[in-house]
Amino acid sequence: MRTYHLLLGAFFALAASFPCNAQKTPDGGIDASMLQAIRRTDAGQPASRALTNAIAANAIDDLARNRANAGLLDTEFSVETPKQSITDQKSSGRCWMFSGMNVLRADFARRHADTLSVEFSQDYLFFFDQLEKSNLMLQGVIDCASEPLESERVRFFFQHPIGDGGTFCGFADLAAKYGLVPAAIAPETYSSDNTSRMRALISSKLREFGLELRKMVADKKKPAALRTRKTAMLAEIYRMLCLTLGEPITEFTYAFRDKAGKVRIPARTYTPESFYKEVVGQPLAGTFIMVMNDPRHEYHRTYEVEWDRHSYDGSNWRYLNLPMEDIEQLAIAQLRGGRKLYSSYDVGKQLDRKRGYADTENFDYEALMGTTFGMDKAQRISTFDSGSTHAMTLTAVDLDADGRPLKWKVENSWGAAWGQQGCLIMSARWFREYMFRLVVDKEFVPEHLLREAEQKPVMLMPEDPLFLPDE
Repeated sequence: MRTYHLLLGAFFALAASFPCNAQKTPDGGIDASMLQAIRRTDAGQPASRALTNAIAANAIDDLARNRANAGLLDTEFSVETPKQSITDQKSSGRCWMFSGMNVLRADFARRHADTLSVEFSQDYLFFFDQLEKSNLMLQGVIDCASEPLESERVRFFFQHPIGDGGTFCGFADLAAKYGLVPAAIAPETYSSDNTSRMRALISSKLREFGLELRKMVADKKKPAALRTRKTAMLAEIYRMLCLTLGEPITEFTYAFRDKAGKVRIPARTYTPESFYKEVVGQPLAGTFIMVMNDPRHEYHRTYEVEWDRHSYDGSNWRYLNLPMEDIEQLAIAQLRGGRKLYSSYDVGKQLDRKRGYADTENFDYEALMGTTFGMDKAQRISTFDSGSTHAMTLTAVDLDADGRPLKWKVENSWGAAWGQQGCLIMSARWFREYMFRLVVDKEFVPEHLLREAEQKPVMLMPEDPLFLPDE
């Protein structure tokens, strides 16, 4: 969430650098008469003074909490997948990886009738995510070296050279390319749990390298020389990653155990690639579609986000834009099939952290502030007021007698002590307003939607407010 707001600040700073009209208008400032009109005439009234005193001394959410909506929370669900252990991403933006791994380990347990369990190392795969993103930035700088430093595309690479965030598309590419490792074999490090300083240092180095590569292109250096120098740069990034995340393991011995800890599959030696084949069995690419609800764009069309991928040779972020009603039916179908889903949300909106409950009526900010907040979902997206900020694993839905959703539940990656034993319950109305992305196995997608997902995509740019990565 913190990274999300920093990114928003960067977007606004970029927008500010391209003013609509650099010429100052003579009546554009706040003069004395305007200030007089701005001042509230009731500011000195007792009720206003009391409200000011209350807000000055208390958290806004504590005062805006809607007591009428704070009753006993219904935790029963008519359709629910088997529970599994809750993970914790700590002070990092790796929710997309945690959610992706949650789905894979749930699928593995299901194939073994829930007798076996496995947890994957986020540290291992995160190492290669950061290395691949570093290469993507450096090669992007080379590819766009003919454009001025102030161009939007070049700014994109230098403003965001590397980050924690991502999507399931990138997770699928990385896992298939580099394999998986059990969490017990490659545990978390301080820097994998707390990524900000490592990310800042690597970002600074990448910006320095990017300027050097631009100069090499300007000096007419040959492609082979650029490749050699880029390889040396990536070797330096690799060393920084080894120091902070640990050098990636290449071979290990592992025995599969049941939930009680008893060995069920005797120990054998694996590589990360052979372990991936053992627990996943096939590349994920081509087995799923990503759907999104973006009311700004035409529904039942496929879109692709240029440069929004984790590796240079990976897949751009591609999705089918659907109404919420269709997305809900896809989610229900897969949950009924006993399968969890990767999903993402604007989790900070109307979230009651103490109860682990998200509902549009949790807080009455309008009554507290004496104003209205009237933007719809499309307007919130367009103005950077809302967008996908956090990925979680969709695990359950509660349906009424007619099969309509009443509430949903997700496994979060903020630790087992958070919310509802590590989970978040969402009302149906909140889900429609603040849910954005869902990854659905093709097995549960109707034929007409599969055909729509194969359309030639409309290309979009990564600066769009909705395409910030899940963190």
